[in-house]
Amino acid sequence: MSLATPAQIVDAAEYGLLKKATTPFRTTLISAIFAGAFIALGFVFYTTSQMGAAQMPYGLAKIVGGLAFSTGLAMVIITGADLFTSTSMTLMLGVGGKLPWPRLIQHWGVVYVGNFIGALCVALIVFYSGTPHQGHGAWGAAALNTAISKVSHSPLESVLLGILCNFMVCMAVWLAFAGKTLADKILAITLPIALFVSAGFEHSIANMFMIPMGLLVKHAGADEVLTAAGNPAMGGLTIPDFLLHNLIPVTLGNILGGGIFVGLGMFFWHRRDREAHSNA
Repeated sequence: MSLATPAQIVDAAEYGLLKKATTPFRTTLISAIFAGAFIALGFVFYTTSQMGAAQMPYGLAKIVGGLAFSTGLAMVIITGADLFTSTSMTLMLGVGGKLPWPRLIQHWGVVYVGNFIGALCVALIVFYSGTPHQGHGAWGAAALNTAISKVSHSPLESVLLGILCNFMVCMAVWLAFAGKTLADKILAITLPIALFVSAGFEHSIANMFMIPMGLLVKHAGADEVLTAAGNPAMGGLTIPDFLLHNLIPVTLGNILGGGIFVGLGMFFWHRRDREAHSNA
């Protein structure tokens, strides 16, 4: 069969997640840095797609941005890099007794830190390359306005948007496990990711790039960028707001959406089918 059954997907997911979670931490850190960079580059593509998007219908502009951003997750999946949001599904390995809890938590920590390093590195490189000045400041304006909107949510909204986001991200990864070819996997990834981005859901690792980029643009204070952005109020775009109103609650939501709703949900939903498949 060219398409894996639900029970086979559970087997593939468990095998793949367990292999990643038991990899030496030094290797995991390098992999996670790449994953953070890939997701950041996906948001570079997203931001570029939003230059001048005010001329398009709002929904269509966001769908275009979502399709562009899916490039980031495609690079993560095809290279086998470690991304925190999908790593949250290893919760099912802890509950299933296949991964010791201390190792699970340590793995999460290494991946999260590595993703942050990769995302920040791309933010700094993109900023100092002068990219925000592209389009007479339109690129920087798109980044700045996106960052401002992300820190404008209440902590509760950020948690809920984080749940919705990682439900879709982990479903994209889960569907990719069913594919047998490169085309299968990319197609499985693209639409769920376009859905979460176009709907404005919140991804903690993407925000490790997007909000620091907004902070850099804000503190640079380039007139052409601020004018292109419409001289927005930027009082809420601060490091404390980034952490308290976005990153921490979004991370919690991502863990709930990916670890519990997808990881444990699929594990228990298809457990009987998987056991029957194993005994066949």
